[in-house]
Amino acid sequence: MKNAKIGVFVGGIDIAKPENKPTISITSADDLMNYNKGEEKLMEEQIKAIADAGINVIVSGGPLGEIAMHFLERYKIMAVKLSSKFDLRRLCRATRSTPLVRMGAPTAEEIGHADEVSVEEIGGNRVTVFRNESEDSSLATLVVRASSGNILDDIERAIDDGVNAYKSLIRDPRLVPGAGATEIEIARQLESFGDSSPGLDQYAIKKFAEAFEVIPRTLAENAGVSSIDFISSLYASHQSGKIDTGIFLEDGSVQSAAELGVYDLYVSKYWAIKFAIDAVLTILRIDQIIMSKPSGGPKMPQQGLGARDEEDMPTIG
Repeated sequence: MKNAKIGVFVGGIDIAKPENKPTISITSADDLMNYNKGEEKLMEEQIKAIADAGINVIVSGGPLGEIAMHFLERYKIMAVKLSSKFDLRRLCRATRSTPLVRMGAPTAEEIGHADEVSVEEIGGNRVTVFRNESEDSSLATLVVRASSGNILDDIERAIDDGVNAYKSLIRDPRLVPGAGATEIEIARQLESFGDSSPGLDQYAIKKFAEAFEVIPRTLAENAGVSSIDFISSLYASHQSGKIDTGIFLEDGSVQSAAELGVYDLYVSKYWAIKFAIDAVLTILRIDQIIMSKPSGGPKMPQQGLGARDEEDMPTIG
């Protein structure tokens, strides 16, 4: 269907059924014919009103009756059944249509649009494609193919990470050097702050600084180099003023993250550190753990039998 005008109906397209169970008395063949004609006439009026509104594609979130299918075919209207409420909401966003709970002709504001609605085969599955190319749509579908399920999962995670990173950049466009450079610089400055702090607080500050080394240490282990030598080299590079240097995973060398083009989101670093600190402070506030254990007293007797009656009952083998 080219240049599709779409109407979305949540409750399905079928003859309305009453809430109660009425009793219909039919005494002759004419009564039966008139009853069937009345239902068909009502359904035809509704379908005709939808067709007169310019709709040529109907999306139903419920059942499609046989009589409704007959009149949809007569008025050249394409019918699509979509049982998933989640997919129905996504389709409404993609086509900019309004889901209707009533059966009837929608208004101009409630009608969605698509350049083409077609049935295609992707990966052995027949799918209905709503394609919009003439105008920007708020949703898009990515079709991913691979030789195995594990590769598909990796590609899906990579796409998900990229989309979430872009969403975060829209909210906060600030970036920090990646490849472990940010964590080492924070650890170095906390170490210097701990040296200048009096009392026992300096030991807690230095341990807190040491915790930031886990990111570059993990990167070094993944690159197959000695984490101790790498972190020492990284500290020396930052101490000399090169505060954006991190690990280059291909050869395990220390290089500038800006030259490598490796950056991390500021907002993700901020919330990761904040949540980690909140979790540690919550643990440190716990001074007592109370566990509820079952008491070691006598067991409760069964209902209807006393403890002595239960002991005197014979055992049948």
